[in-house]
Amino acid sequence: MTLINTILNGDCKDELAKLPENYISACITDPPYNYEFIGHKWDQEEIQRRKDKVKENSSTLVKNIPYCSGLSGGVRNPRWYKKNRDNILEYQNWCLEWARELYRVCKPGATVVVFNSTRTIAHVQVALEDAGFYARDMLVYRRASGIPKGINMEKKLEKEGYENPSQWKGWHSCLRSEWEAICVLQKPLENNYLQTLTKYETGLFYTEMEDGGFQSNILENIKRDKLAEYNFHSTVKALDLMERLVKIFAPRTENSILLDPFAGSGTTLVAAKKMGINYIGIEIEPAYIEIAEKRLIDLA
Repeated sequence: MTLINTILNGDCKDELAKLPENYISACITDPPYNYEFIGHKWDQEEIQRRKDKVKENSSTLVKNIPYCSGLSGGVRNPRWYKKNRDNILEYQNWCLEWARELYRVCKPGATVVVFNSTRTIAHVQVALEDAGFYARDMLVYRRASGIPKGINMEKKLEKEGYENPSQWKGWHSCLRSEWEAICVLQKPLENNYLQTLTKYETGLFYTEMEDGGFQSNILENIKRDKLAEYNFHSTVKALDLMERLVKIFAPRTENSILLDPFAGSGTTLVAAKKMGINYIGIEIEPAYIEIAEKRLIDLA
């Protein structure tokens, strides 16, 4: 069975178990963000449940994690906060499950780069640290724009008929989100950077920018993609962003292998292929694998 330059179909925990120990040079991935999907197994049955929820005229296959979580609104009473806390801890435990297997397959010095929301990134980092990884940094991916969400209190009070709603003009239930969190971790080195580099070709970050500057931990001015019509994945990362991450964190050597255990429609893999780096993707939804494989073929 050829493992490199392929996409494995299945649950990432099961598919990671099939990979050899100390095999992966870097991992860049974008797992499901919203911890509220916990309580439903992220498997074919759950995917079908979500498909059934999507309107017939929607082009999105697996849309809006989660469905029917009960946490998107309602009264903020003790029961709500407890459920919220229980869910986020269960999400952290879920991350720990796949992180343990990921730790086994990574080479010493391998870098692991994981996207997540600003509310949950700390729990993802703790889960990976509990699996054995060492926290190195937190990247800021600054998006071109952000859509304000939540409650405009002045309008809410006016709608409900309260007196003097203008007293609360400008007050809102949340801030506008313009950035995405990316945690950077590493499997411990073998004694030091030099020994790890010469034995495993891992452990370092590429910091030389095109303008001659030194790479910072803020990523901005990312070019947006025009997606192909066949790519109906709902959370596709910009190829320019993934190319930058691959350039920084994936060694460009003959034996280097980049892993994405939540491959989606394959942007990480496309970036790796464009840069001549071997890759392995894992994805549970066959329809997304079809999209990713078509994108990879289109590069040829």
